[in-house]
Amino acid sequence: MILGALVTHPVTIFLIVLAIILIAPVVLTRLKIPHIIGLIVAGALVGPYGFHVLDNDSSFSIFGQVGLLYLMFLAGLEIDMYHLRRNLRRGVVFGLITFFVPMVMGVAASIYLLHTSTLTAFLLASMYASHTLIAYPVAQRFGLTKSPAVLISVVGTIVAVIGALLILAGAVNINATGSVSLWQATLFGGKILVYCLGVLYVYPRLTRWFFKHYSEKVTQYVYVLAMVFLSSWLSGAIGLEPVLGAFFAGLVLNRYIPSNSPLMNSIEFVGNALFIPYFLIGVGMMINVGVIFAGNTLLVALVMLAVALISKWLSAWGMQNLYGMQSADRQMMFGLTTAHTAVALAVVTIGYNMILPDGSRMMDETILNGTMLVILITCAMAPIVTSHAAAKIKIRMLQEEPEEDAREQDRVNNILVPVSNPITAPALTETALLTRLHRAGRHTDRLFALHVRNDNSQASKSVGEMALKLATDTAAGVDTDINCIERFDINTVAGIINTVQERDISEIILGMHRKSTVIDSFLGVKIEQLLKSVNCMMLIQRCYIPLNTVTRIVVFVPQKAEYETGFRKWVLTMGNLAREVGCRIIFCASPEQQPMIRGIIHAAQLWIRHEYRDYSSADDFTLLANRVLDDDLMVVISARPNSVSYSGDMVGIEQLIQKYFTRNNLCIIYPEQFGDVEPTFTFTDPLGSDISTTASPLWISIRGRLSRLNALKKRLTHRHRTKKRL
Repeated sequence: MILGALVTHPVTIFLIVLAIILIAPVVLTRLKIPHIIGLIVAGALVGPYGFHVLDNDSSFSIFGQVGLLYLMFLAGLEIDMYHLRRNLRRGVVFGLITFFVPMVMGVAASIYLLHTSTLTAFLLASMYASHTLIAYPVAQRFGLTKSPAVLISVVGTIVAVIGALLILAGAVNINATGSVSLWQATLFGGKILVYCLGVLYVYPRLTRWFFKHYSEKVTQYVYVLAMVFLSSWLSGAIGLEPVLGAFFAGLVLNRYIPSNSPLMNSIEFVGNALFIPYFLIGVGMMINVGVIFAGNTLLVALVMLAVALISKWLSAWGMQNLYGMQSADRQMMFGLTTAHTAVALAVVTIGYNMILPDGSRMMDETILNGTMLVILITCAMAPIVTSHAAAKIKIRMLQEEPEEDAREQDRVNNILVPVSNPITAPALTETALLTRLHRAGRHTDRLFALHVRNDNSQASKSVGEMALKLATDTAAGVDTDINCIERFDINTVAGIINTVQERDISEIILGMHRKSTVIDSFLGVKIEQLLKSVNCMMLIQRCYIPLNTVTRIVVFVPQKAEYETGFRKWVLTMGNLAREVGCRIIFCASPEQQPMIRGIIHAAQLWIRHEYRDYSSADDFTLLANRVLDDDLMVVISARPNSVSYSGDMVGIEQLIQKYFTRNNLCIIYPEQFGDVEPTFTFTDPLGSDISTTASPLWISIRGRLSRLNALKKRLTHRHRTKKRL
């Protein structure tokens, strides 16, 4: 019944939609009801079958279709590919179960209870077999996108929807020709194969090239959307549902959009704020509650609803018992696979428009209205069931997390990013964001951006303000706070050292030094002074390409590196980088070090692809020059002088880097170590060294020898005192 006045002005329509998107979650959150239900119910109230405030016009059709594609794209984009491969077999099994069980029950119920023809029974059963991941945002908000139950449900959705579409295509073909065409089925399978191979081959190469040449986030966002809708259009052109094309594009682009990147944050923000709510409101506007009580619609709808719910529950129950899963996993799989929207509407619409030889429709209005009731109830149940299951799984995951050392849990990792150049500030900040450690499933590290200046000129102030602003914008792109520090100090080194002491910094991320003179050292005087003055981990990088386009991370581990204090920390840092980027990591380490690295990765549950190559001497480092590609990231674990893993090979490796790795993406890590901090003053300048001059190599050598003699003297004195006590 129409109880309201139809709104046709575009501004008013958009205002009403925004009000629904804003108010529905706020009200239903207090009632502890998933806001997805609120959007669907609100769409039913303001739609043509409610108060008819809004009409289900082309705008809702367009935005609703975009929202559905966006939802499936996000589902593919947020899947952890490592976990997906681990659960692929179980997902396929679940897909076959959740397809055939509803098919068998649907055909039997349609023939013996609804008294339909065999062709109509198969077509209606394909509607029961298909489902839509409408409750996926619930699992996403709980942080369960890597949960086995969620991944199995996602893979099962792909299998079930493809099976339903094949049944739909076969029913249409039989209705048109009167028989099944083997040629048409073979041609359809060939189109699917060509489409999948084409996207798998073209998309990664084109995306890597585009991201290398265009780093502006808006441009990258538009490119990603264009690729998604191109894949959806191609999927629809060959006879598949466009939602499958969007999901497939998300899987392929998953590798190039890290979860903690500004681009990923923009994609999620736009989808969750506009497109997906539009889709949910559009689903509600298609529901006509008034026709349920007309004729025998209610009886037919109850039969259809019982088949839809029982078949999906039996599928989840069978999967639980087959693989020994827990009840919360069964509820999660049932909640994610119980909602029927897009494919169900497509099946019923096609069946309603098919005219049989006797002039009747293959699916009459009773089945059409019954389908609307199935959509209403399943869309309302799915978020509730998923929410209850997600809470149980989240609690179980927190209880099963490995217990770390108490000191490690309480310690907050403070990362310092010195930004002296606005050009390199975003890249260094992005590295800090991608290498952050995870504790209890969340980031607890604090980021600091530092700019040190030693003059009050307007040019120096402008450079500092711009560098800090770019660092802040990069961190804000992933909803992360970064503390900006601008300080006036004697020189850059003194400013960094003072900040390290004041803020209890545990990690420094720097850009690599560029040689300006012939006698200039590889690291530069400033970095060499920092290495002698601070004990925290230092990461020095030089990247010619964005980190999200790196294909492999190759880590060179020197002898005795496992005895350093910061061994575990740099392994976790590189493991987090590999997980965020989505690439494999190769450790070139000795056979004694490899089990220790494996143990750290396994205990932290990083779930990354990690490989190992035996390393026996420094000569093996030269062989890497021909094996490290331009798209790889070469990581060298170095050592400070006088440390346990320091040897004469370290100096030789620096020379080899200058000779053979000038064109490669490079990262040098100096692990954290304990010990006395050496002062940075010299005899020529007691307050510090001038950053505009370069110390002579002879003085550096003499100073190194004096440092080693002082360290030896301290150890001998300590040993003598210990003997006297004994």
